[in-house]
Amino acid sequence: MLVRNGRLKIAIQKDGRITEDSIGLLKHAGLDFDIRSRALFSPCRNFPLDVLAVRDDDIPEYVQDGVSDLGIVGENIVAEKRARVKVVERMGFGKCRLVICIPKGSTIKTISQLRRKRIATSYPVTVKQFLHEHSIEAEIIEISGSVEITPALDVADATCDIVSTGSTARVNGLEFLHTVMESEAVLIANADALKSVKKKPAIDNLLVRIRSQLNARGKKYIMMNAPSKAIRNITTLIPGMKSPTIMPLASSDMVAVHSVVGEDVFWDVIDQLKRSGATDIVVLPIEKFIA
Repeated sequence: MLVRNGRLKIAIQKDGRITEDSIGLLKHAGLDFDIRSRALFSPCRNFPLDVLAVRDDDIPEYVQDGVSDLGIVGENIVAEKRARVKVVERMGFGKCRLVICIPKGSTIKTISQLRRKRIATSYPVTVKQFLHEHSIEAEIIEISGSVEITPALDVADATCDIVSTGSTARVNGLEFLHTVMESEAVLIANADALKSVKKKPAIDNLLVRIRSQLNARGKKYIMMNAPSKAIRNITTLIPGMKSPTIMPLASSDMVAVHSVVGEDVFWDVIDQLKRSGATDIVVLPIEKFIA
């Protein structure tokens, strides 16, 4: 039974693709709680928040109806449920695609050839909207699981399901035809909770914690020494979030430079910095970044 105790509530997937990442994000944001098997909610010991562990399909409606103030759920689920919620933040994990697949060797080569065909899916609302937008009339067959085997059983001519790597589709003799939507985990909120005088301060506090984690992902803090004459060139290479920090050293012709670099360009930047005269480069992980 859900306790109405005046504390914030955030719903996360009980068991599935984004469960581990959701729990990890909240814990790294400094929230102290334990997820217990078969327990509906877990109270935080150091923040006025209860973590609800529920089915991902229920999260959008729980948040819409105010059962939970916040939720972390796949964007595809939010779209399918058509829930009236506010997407507050994109989480950067749980990335996948909702894809229409066809059997290898199928005569279907374009989405227009889906007319009057059978499409098996666990996302009937989203598929219906997609077909409507493309003026395609087709039969939607709602399947709760194992969508990928329906063409082999002659239940459907095509499928529309979530894929991450696509390996399951390939194993079942399917190939991609069209991507209906890109998806990732999102943080959603109840609109009334965001405006509540009582709840908004705690929500804002929690969002600062969560965003500090998201901002820090994929970034490195670097420190180096460099010739004063190389400052202009180096600052173009590592502008940082706003501007790198430059500090004079005891040697009048040298400075210390501190900045933040994205991990996706890190090694390219380091190579260019060395060519510009940077030395003694120190690289540190960033645990949190509060903009």
